[in-house]
Amino acid sequence: MKNKLNLIGILFCGAMALYSCDSAEKGNAEQSTVATEETTEPAGVQAPAFNADSAYKFVAKQVAFGPRVPNTPAHKATGDWIISKLKEYGADVKVQEFQMRAYDGKMLNLRNIIASYNPEAGTRVMLAAHWDTRPYADKDSSNPDKPIDGANDGASGVAVLLEMARTINAAQQKPGVGVDLFFFDGEDYGQPDNSGLPYKDDTWCLGSQYWSKNKHVPTYNAKYGILLDMVGANNARFAREGNSMEYARNVVAKVWKAGDKLGYSDFFKYVDAPAIVDDHYYINTIAKIPMIDIIEYNMTAIDGDYFGDYHHRHSDSMAIISPNTLKAVGQTVLHVVYNE
Repeated sequence: MKNKLNLIGILFCGAMALYSCDSAEKGNAEQSTVATEETTEPAGVQAPAFNADSAYKFVAKQVAFGPRVPNTPAHKATGDWIISKLKEYGADVKVQEFQMRAYDGKMLNLRNIIASYNPEAGTRVMLAAHWDTRPYADKDSSNPDKPIDGANDGASGVAVLLEMARTINAAQQKPGVGVDLFFFDGEDYGQPDNSGLPYKDDTWCLGSQYWSKNKHVPTYNAKYGILLDMVGANNARFAREGNSMEYARNVVAKVWKAGDKLGYSDFFKYVDAPAIVDDHYYINTIAKIPMIDIIEYNMTAIDGDYFGDYHHRHSDSMAIISPNTLKAVGQTVLHVVYNE
C-alpha cells in the first residue's frame, strides 16, 4: 500500500526521517562512490539499451485513458491496452480476473495481468508494478474526493515493464532466465486515514494479496522479484526499504550495485528507510518469494511527504515525469535480469 510504517523499521532507522508507503504514503545521474559498497565483479553481460522516450510515451498513454480506478471505463480500457501490448511484444499472457471487496464495502472487479518470456525456464525472475490509480486525491487541498492521474504512482512502473517487454522481444540476445512481468490491480484502493471508518487491515495491495493466495500457476516460483512503484518522477531517489532489506537483502545489493556500475548511483542511494506495506510485502510473506521494492523516498522531506509533494495529489501528472529517472530504473533492472 503506502500508509503504515513498520514500527521496527522506525526504531531501526532512529533519527532518520519517517518513511511511509501510505494510503499510501513514493538528470542524468552523476557518479558517486560508496566505499563500503564497491564491487570488483566483472562487467558481465551487456543488456540491450532501455529506451526512455518509449517508456515516457507509455506513461503518457496510460494517463490519457484517465484515472485507472477499478470499476470504471478507463480502468477496463487500460487493462485491455496493456494486454494487447504484451501480446504484441511476444509474451505468453495470462489474465487473472477476480473480485475483492474494498474497505468501504464496494465490490471491485479486478484483473492481474501476467506476461511471461521463456516460460519453460526453471529459473525465473519476477518483475512487478501496479496498474490501478488512487480513487481520491486525499492529500490534496483541492478536489480531494476526485481521482488522480497517477502518472508516477502506477503508470511509471507499468511503463518500465512494458518497455522491458518491448526490448526483450526485439533483442537478438534474450535473458538466460525466464522473466515474468506482473501487473497487479487494486493496489491503491486502500482505506484513507480520514475515512471515518474503523481501521481495517490489508485494505491495500488487493491484487498481490489475491495472487499470493491463488497463483496463476499453482506451482509458480521465482528466484526473486523486483517491484517498481513510483519510479518516474524528476530527480527521484531510491533508498533501501526495510522489508526489502529484511526479506531480500541480497537482491537489494544486486540491484544497487548494478545501478552503481551503470552510473546511476545518484538515483540508487545507500540509505536505509523504514519498512512499508506495498505489493512486495505480500509476495514475501504469503507467496514466500523474496522481493524488493524500488520506490521513491524523498530524503529531504520535512513535512512528511516522503513520496514527494505530488503523492496522492492532482499534481501526480505528466509534468513530474522524467525520462532520466525511467532510464535509470529500466536500464538497471534490465542489466540485473540479463546478468542472472
